[in-house]
Amino acid sequence: MSHIVDRRLNAKNKSAVNRQRFLRRYKEHIKKAVSGAVSRRSITDIEQGEKISIPTRDIHEPVFHHGQGGHRENVLPGNKEFTRGDRIARPPSGGGGGSGSGASDSGEGEDEFVFQISQSEFLDFMFDDLALPNLVKRQLIGDTDFQRHRAGISNEGNPGQLNVVRSMRSAHARRIALTAKKRRRLKELKAQLEEEQAKQDILYDARKVKSLEEEIVELEAKIKRIPWLDTFDLKYNLHVKHPIPRSKAVMFCLMDVSGSMTQATKDMAKRFFILLYLFLQRNYEHTEVVFIRHHTSAKEVDEEEFFYSRETGGTIVSSALKLMHSIMEARYPTSEWNIYGAQASDGDNWNEDSSVCQQVLCEDILPHVQYFSYIEITQREHQALWHEYEEVQERFPHIFAMEQITDVRDIYPVFRELFHKDTHRQAG
Repeated sequence: MSHIVDRRLNAKNKSAVNRQRFLRRYKEHIKKAVSGAVSRRSITDIEQGEKISIPTRDIHEPVFHHGQGGHRENVLPGNKEFTRGDRIARPPSGGGGGSGSGASDSGEGEDEFVFQISQSEFLDFMFDDLALPNLVKRQLIGDTDFQRHRAGISNEGNPGQLNVVRSMRSAHARRIALTAKKRRRLKELKAQLEEEQAKQDILYDARKVKSLEEEIVELEAKIKRIPWLDTFDLKYNLHVKHPIPRSKAVMFCLMDVSGSMTQATKDMAKRFFILLYLFLQRNYEHTEVVFIRHHTSAKEVDEEEFFYSRETGGTIVSSALKLMHSIMEARYPTSEWNIYGAQASDGDNWNEDSSVCQQVLCEDILPHVQYFSYIEITQREHQALWHEYEEVQERFPHIFAMEQITDVRDIYPVFRELFHKDTHRQAG
């Protein structure tokens, strides 16, 4: 009989640690499944997790088993169809050999291991290898969140914060200081007593010896009366509260709602904004969103109106950029906020306005933002606005990015392209 003894400590979060180890081990399988899930479902459903399937051949684990040898007794069930030496026919193909890929030509099947990942884990793999550009500014906001840090030793405190080592050290030092003079005197008396006791009978003074012994006993009693530990000796660990640094960002969402923007186009823009907002939330502790919708004029609206209002009109893109600049100056100083902009359009614009857009971006917005992304949702040829923005990208290659989206499945790949890790961007 074999006995396996596991002496590892069973920590409180052992299951969580084992799960994280499992996710790291099969990272490539999970990332592939997450990418497929994003292409299949709506970004608005991203708050859900995902079921991941891994072939059993890829999750082989080492096992303990009994080796051959020794005295073995097996009880095997009998049957009425076969005797020793009979050959068993190979099962036909397609007969169903498990829940995985079915039976193969060799009669072997392949099952799959299926498990569920949470929303947090789903987003971790979804945003893997992505990084916000120019993630540099930090600002302390509020004073509600604190973290306690060691700040030395105090003479006052609660019993739970008692520092035993420092208290014993203080008590020892106090006893040495209070008894130093008495110990020196005691040492002298003992030396005199030894000297008197060593004299011959003629010179031996019994009265002096007795006096020395009495004085020694008295000094030893005084030394013993010094308390071993006094309240003065108690030392406590001192903890102070420090505010936790929290970074904050603002995301400007600019969307064209003119008559040329179909409902399908608007829906793809909405999904891109939601994806960007989720990404920002994972990089900043405090994130604000400013929604600006525009046709011939721009207007700051709430989320409900931004996504679901049916107001339409012509197209003057610069109105949204000018409004964004005015809001930045009024409410979001660059010394305190990380500013991000995301613009979605189908590319239509009043021709004379496209050059104005370039001017506003280059002079008023891009010098003050961390990053600005433009997505053009169209299957047609690019128009004047795209070509003006190409010149902007040449002037600000590390701050301004632009991509085209033609189908809902392009949203996530385009998002990854816009925010992929770039050492130059990070250094900028």
